[in-house]
Amino acid sequence: MTVLEGTLQEKYMVQKITIQEHILRRLEALGIIPGTKLMLMNRKKNGTCIIKVRGTRWAIGPMIAGGIFVEKAGEETAVEGQEAGEHA
Repeated sequence: MTVLEGTLQEKYMVQKITIQEHILRRLEALGIIPGTKLMLMNRKKNGTCIIKVRGTRWAIGPMIAGGIFVEKAGEETAVEGQEAGEHA
């Protein structure tokens, strides 16, 4: 599924991104790459999606949201603020 098809307030893991190269590079610069955890916060009437990635909220248009493929994050990957490799 894509971010555009996601359920509000659910946590997801980015699986792949299929979008124009220059937009892909911008998403990478923002830290949105395969393996990144995100939460779909809101969806506007015009299709704009508000996502939360690493503590920052981003608004992305429907074209970009439709190119970010995600799967629902499992319980072990959905722990808020815990990144891979961190130790308690």
